[in-house]
Amino acid sequence: MSAPTIGFIGAGNMAASLIGGLVARGFAAQQLCAADPNADALQALTQQYGIHVCANNAEVANRADILLLAVKPQLMKTVLTDLAPFIQTRHLVISIAAGINITSIEQWLGGAPAVVRCMPNTPALVQQGASGLIANTQVNAAQREQAEKILQAVGMALWLDNEAQMDAVTAVSGSGPAYFFLLMEAMIAAGEQLGLSTETSRALTLQTALGAAQMARNSEVDPAELRRRVTSPGGTTERAIAYFEQQNLRGIVEGALQAASTRSQELSQQLS
Repeated sequence: MSAPTIGFIGAGNMAASLIGGLVARGFAAQQLCAADPNADALQALTQQYGIHVCANNAEVANRADILLLAVKPQLMKTVLTDLAPFIQTRHLVISIAAGINITSIEQWLGGAPAVVRCMPNTPALVQQGASGLIANTQVNAAQREQAEKILQAVGMALWLDNEAQMDAVTAVSGSGPAYFFLLMEAMIAAGEQLGLSTETSRALTLQTALGAAQMARNSEVDPAELRRRVTSPGGTTERAIAYFEQQNLRGIVEGALQAASTRSQELSQQLS
Protein backbone atom coordinates (compact mmCIF):
# COMPACT_ATOMS: atom_id res chain seq x y z
CA MET A 1 0.00 0.00 0.00
CA SER A 2 1.40 3.42 -0.97
CA ALA A 3 1.99 6.11 1.65
CA PRO A 4 -0.97 8.48 2.10
CA THR A 5 -0.84 12.03 0.79
CA ILE A 6 -1.44 14.69 3.44
CA GLY A 7 -3.12 17.92 2.38
CA PHE A 8 -3.13 21.04 4.54
CA ILE A 9 -6.09 23.39 4.40
CA GLY A 10 -4.31 26.47 5.71
CA ALA A 11 -0.60 27.18 5.83
CA GLY A 12 -0.10 29.20 9.00
CA ASN A 13 2.44 28.66 11.77
CA MET A 14 0.97 25.42 13.10
CA ALA A 15 0.63 23.91 9.64
CA ALA A 16 4.21 24.91 8.85
CA SER A 17 5.37 23.33 12.09
CA LEU A 18 3.58 20.07 11.27
CA ILE A 19 4.99 20.04 7.76
CA GLY A 20 8.48 20.65 9.10
CA GLY A 21 8.07 17.89 11.67
CA LEU A 22 6.76 15.43 9.08
CA VAL A 23 9.66 16.12 6.71
CA ALA A 24 12.10 15.73 9.61
CA ARG A 25 10.46 12.37 10.42
CA GLY A 26 11.04 11.11 6.89
CA PHE A 27 7.81 11.98 5.11
CA ALA A 28 8.59 12.72 1.46
CA ALA A 29 7.79 16.21 0.22
CA GLN A 30 5.72 14.74 -2.61
CA GLN A 31 3.37 13.29 0.04
CA LEU A 32 2.51 16.79 1.24
CA CYS A 33 0.48 19.61 -0.30
CA ALA A 34 -1.18 22.78 0.96
CA ALA A 35 -3.55 25.59 0.03
CA ASP A 36 -3.90 29.00 1.64
CA PRO A 37 -5.08 32.47 0.54
CA ASN A 38 -1.68 33.79 1.70
CA ALA A 39 0.61 33.25 -1.30
CA ASP A 40 3.69 34.26 0.69
CA ALA A 41 3.06 31.51 3.26
CA LEU A 42 2.74 28.92 0.49
CA GLN A 43 5.88 30.15 -1.23
CA ALA A 44 7.82 29.88 2.03
CA LEU A 45 6.68 26.26 2.50
CA THR A 46 7.63 25.38 -1.06
CA GLN A 47 11.05 26.96 -0.77
CA GLN A 48 11.82 25.39 2.60
CA TYR A 49 10.33 21.93 2.18
CA GLY A 50 9.57 21.46 -1.52
CA ILE A 51 5.92 20.53 -0.99
CA HIS A 52 3.26 20.91 -3.70
CA VAL A 53 1.19 24.08 -3.56
CA CYS A 54 -2.47 23.84 -4.56
CA ALA A 55 -4.54 26.57 -6.13
CA ASN A 56 -7.49 25.98 -3.79
CA ASN A 57 -8.93 23.66 -1.15
CA ALA A 58 -10.74 21.54 -3.72
CA GLU A 59 -7.43 20.67 -5.35
CA VAL A 60 -6.05 19.64 -1.94
CA ALA A 61 -9.03 17.34 -1.41
CA ASN A 62 -8.59 15.77 -4.85
CA ARG A 63 -4.88 15.12 -4.26
CA ALA A 64 -4.83 14.07 -0.61
CA ASP A 65 -5.98 11.08 1.43
CA ILE A 66 -5.65 12.95 4.73
CA LEU A 67 -6.96 16.50 5.05
CA LEU A 68 -5.54 18.53 7.91
CA LEU A 69 -7.72 21.52 8.76
CA ALA A 70 -5.48 24.34 9.97
CA VAL A 71 -7.78 27.34 9.55
CA LYS A 72 -9.08 29.78 12.11
CA PRO A 73 -12.10 28.46 14.04
CA GLN A 74 -14.35 31.31 12.92
CA LEU A 75 -13.67 30.42 9.28
CA MET A 76 -14.23 26.69 9.66
CA LYS A 77 -17.93 26.59 8.77
CA THR A 78 -17.41 28.46 5.49
CA VAL A 79 -14.32 26.45 4.56
CA LEU A 80 -15.94 23.07 5.26
CA THR A 81 -19.22 23.90 3.58
CA ASP A 82 -17.30 24.80 0.42
CA LEU A 83 -15.14 21.68 0.78
CA ALA A 84 -18.05 19.27 1.33
CA PRO A 85 -18.66 18.31 -2.34
CA PHE A 86 -15.06 17.11 -2.65
CA ILE A 87 -14.96 14.84 0.42
CA GLN A 88 -14.78 11.14 -0.42
CA THR A 89 -14.91 7.95 1.63
CA ARG A 90 -11.12 7.59 1.47
CA HIS A 91 -10.54 10.85 3.30
CA LEU A 92 -9.44 11.17 6.90
CA VAL A 93 -10.16 14.67 8.18
CA ILE A 94 -7.98 15.97 11.01
CA SER A 95 -8.92 19.25 12.67
CA ILE A 96 -6.58 21.30 14.85
CA ALA A 97 -9.07 24.16 15.18
CA ALA A 98 -9.83 25.04 18.80
CA GLY A 99 -13.46 24.90 19.89
CA ILE A 100 -14.92 23.17 16.83
CA ASN A 101 -16.49 19.86 17.84
CA ILE A 102 -16.71 16.73 15.73
CA THR A 103 -20.49 16.98 15.29
CA SER A 104 -20.12 20.40 13.66
CA ILE A 105 -17.36 19.18 11.36
CA GLU A 106 -19.53 16.24 10.28
CA GLN A 107 -22.52 18.50 9.64
CA TRP A 108 -20.58 21.11 7.69
CA LEU A 109 -18.98 18.42 5.53
CA GLY A 110 -22.45 17.07 4.82
CA GLY A 111 -22.13 13.49 5.97
CA ALA A 112 -20.20 11.16 8.21
CA PRO A 113 -16.54 11.36 7.18
CA ALA A 114 -13.75 9.93 9.29
CA VAL A 115 -12.81 12.80 11.64
CA VAL A 116 -10.08 13.20 14.24
CA ARG A 117 -10.18 16.31 16.37
CA CYS A 118 -7.01 17.33 18.17
CA MET A 119 -5.66 20.13 20.31
CA PRO A 120 -1.95 20.76 19.83
CA ASN A 121 -0.20 23.55 21.71
CA THR A 122 2.31 26.20 20.66
CA PRO A 123 5.47 24.25 21.63
CA ALA A 124 4.62 22.18 18.56
CA LEU A 125 6.34 25.06 16.75
CA VAL A 126 9.63 23.72 18.16
CA GLN A 127 8.52 20.07 17.92
CA GLN A 128 7.89 19.82 21.67
CA GLY A 129 4.11 19.95 21.54
CA ALA A 130 1.49 18.08 23.52
CA SER A 131 -1.71 17.08 21.74
CA GLY A 132 -4.95 15.43 22.81
CA LEU A 133 -6.84 13.47 20.13
CA ILE A 134 -10.36 12.10 19.79
CA ALA A 135 -11.85 10.24 16.82
CA ASN A 136 -15.38 9.59 15.61
CA THR A 137 -16.64 6.08 14.93
CA GLN A 138 -15.81 6.28 11.22
CA VAL A 139 -12.07 6.38 11.94
CA ASN A 140 -10.51 2.95 11.56
CA ALA A 141 -7.39 1.57 13.26
CA ALA A 142 -5.08 2.47 10.37
CA GLN A 143 -6.39 6.03 10.31
CA ARG A 144 -5.94 6.38 14.07
CA GLU A 145 -2.33 5.36 13.64
CA GLN A 146 -1.89 7.84 10.79
CA ALA A 147 -3.34 10.70 12.85
CA GLU A 148 -1.15 9.81 15.81
CA LYS A 149 2.01 9.76 13.67
CA ILE A 150 1.21 13.17 12.20
CA LEU A 151 0.82 14.78 15.63
CA GLN A 152 3.82 12.92 17.02
CA ALA A 153 5.90 14.67 14.35
CA VAL A 154 5.70 17.78 16.54
CA GLY A 155 5.73 16.22 20.00
CA MET A 156 3.56 13.97 22.12
CA ALA A 157 0.06 12.78 21.13
CA LEU A 158 -2.41 11.17 23.54
CA TRP A 159 -5.84 9.69 22.80
CA LEU A 160 -8.73 10.87 24.98
CA ASP A 161 -11.61 8.78 26.30
CA ASN A 162 -14.31 11.21 25.13
CA GLU A 163 -14.65 14.58 23.44
CA ALA A 164 -15.74 16.33 26.64
CA GLN A 165 -12.16 15.92 27.88
CA MET A 166 -10.99 18.29 25.15
CA ASP A 167 -11.94 21.24 27.38
CA ALA A 168 -9.60 19.90 30.07
CA VAL A 169 -6.84 19.39 27.47
CA THR A 170 -7.34 22.99 26.40
CA ALA A 171 -7.00 24.15 30.00
CA VAL A 172 -3.95 22.01 30.83
CA SER A 173 -1.81 21.87 27.70
CA GLY A 174 -3.50 24.13 25.16
CA SER A 175 -3.28 27.20 27.38
CA GLY A 176 -0.58 25.71 29.60
CA PRO A 177 2.50 27.24 27.93
CA ALA A 178 1.24 30.71 28.89
CA TYR A 179 1.12 29.70 32.57
CA PHE A 180 4.77 28.69 32.50
CA PHE A 181 5.69 31.85 30.57
CA LEU A 182 3.95 33.90 33.27
CA LEU A 183 5.94 32.13 36.00
CA MET A 184 9.12 32.76 34.00
CA GLU A 185 8.21 36.46 33.74
CA ALA A 186 7.65 36.65 37.48
CA MET A 187 10.89 34.83 38.34
CA ILE A 188 12.93 37.02 35.98
CA ALA A 189 11.46 40.16 37.53
CA ALA A 190 12.02 38.83 41.06
CA GLY A 191 15.62 37.98 40.21
CA GLU A 192 16.13 41.57 39.05
CA GLN A 193 14.66 42.85 42.33
CA LEU A 194 17.18 40.68 44.16
CA GLY A 195 20.04 42.36 42.30
CA LEU A 196 20.63 40.26 39.18
CA SER A 197 20.88 41.80 35.73
CA THR A 198 17.99 41.16 33.39
CA GLU A 199 20.21 39.00 31.19
CA THR A 200 21.47 36.88 34.09
CA SER A 201 18.04 36.48 35.68
CA ARG A 202 16.52 35.49 32.32
CA ALA A 203 19.26 32.98 31.50
CA LEU A 204 19.05 31.34 34.93
CA THR A 205 15.24 31.22 34.88
CA LEU A 206 14.91 29.72 31.41
CA GLN A 207 17.63 27.12 31.95
CA THR A 208 16.11 26.17 35.30
CA ALA A 209 12.69 25.73 33.67
CA LEU A 210 14.19 23.59 30.92
CA GLY A 211 16.19 21.48 33.36
CA ALA A 212 13.24 20.95 35.70
CA ALA A 213 11.00 19.88 32.80
CA GLN A 214 13.60 17.43 31.51
CA MET A 215 14.12 15.98 34.98
CA ALA A 216 10.37 15.51 35.46
CA ARG A 217 9.96 14.03 31.97
CA ASN A 218 12.82 11.56 32.38
CA SER A 219 12.30 10.60 36.01
CA GLU A 220 10.55 7.47 37.21
CA VAL A 221 9.05 9.39 40.15
CA ASP A 222 6.36 12.05 40.03
CA PRO A 223 6.98 15.81 40.31
CA ALA A 224 5.82 15.87 43.94
CA GLU A 225 8.66 13.51 44.91
CA LEU A 226 11.16 15.50 42.87
CA ARG A 227 10.05 18.61 44.74
CA ARG A 228 10.49 16.88 48.09
CA ARG A 229 13.99 15.75 47.14
CA VAL A 230 15.15 19.29 46.41
CA THR A 231 13.43 20.76 49.50
CA SER A 232 15.89 20.36 52.35
CA PRO A 233 14.47 20.80 55.87
CA GLY A 234 15.18 24.28 57.13
CA GLY A 235 16.61 25.38 53.79
CA THR A 236 15.91 28.12 51.27
CA THR A 237 13.66 26.02 49.05
CA GLU A 238 11.50 24.97 52.00
CA ARG A 239 11.01 28.63 52.92
CA ALA A 240 9.92 29.50 49.36
CA ILE A 241 7.60 26.49 49.06
CA ALA A 242 6.01 27.34 52.41
CA TYR A 243 5.26 30.82 51.11
CA PHE A 244 3.67 29.40 47.96
CA GLU A 245 1.49 27.13 50.10
CA GLN A 246 0.50 29.99 52.41
CA GLN A 247 -0.61 31.99 49.36
CA ASN A 248 -2.72 29.02 48.16
CA LEU A 249 -0.81 28.46 44.93
CA ARG A 250 -2.57 25.13 44.40
CA GLY A 251 -5.98 26.74 44.71
CA ILE A 252 -4.97 29.52 42.33
CA VAL A 253 -3.83 27.00 39.72
CA GLU A 254 -6.98 24.91 40.12
CA GLY A 255 -9.16 27.99 39.73
CA ALA A 256 -7.25 29.21 36.70
CA LEU A 257 -7.56 25.87 34.89
CA GLN A 258 -11.25 25.65 35.75
CA ALA A 259 -11.73 29.14 34.29
CA ALA A 260 -9.90 28.10 31.10
CA SER A 261 -11.97 24.91 30.81
CA THR A 262 -15.22 26.84 31.29
CA ARG A 263 -14.18 29.34 28.64
CA SER A 264 -13.33 26.49 26.27
CA GLN A 265 -16.86 25.16 26.71
CA GLU A 266 -18.32 28.60 26.04
CA LEU A 267 -16.27 29.12 22.90
CA SER A 268 -17.18 25.66 21.62
CA GLN A 269 -20.87 26.48 22.00
CA GLN A 270 -20.44 29.81 20.21
CA LEU A 271 -18.35 28.46 17.34
CA SER A 272 -20.25 25.22 16.78
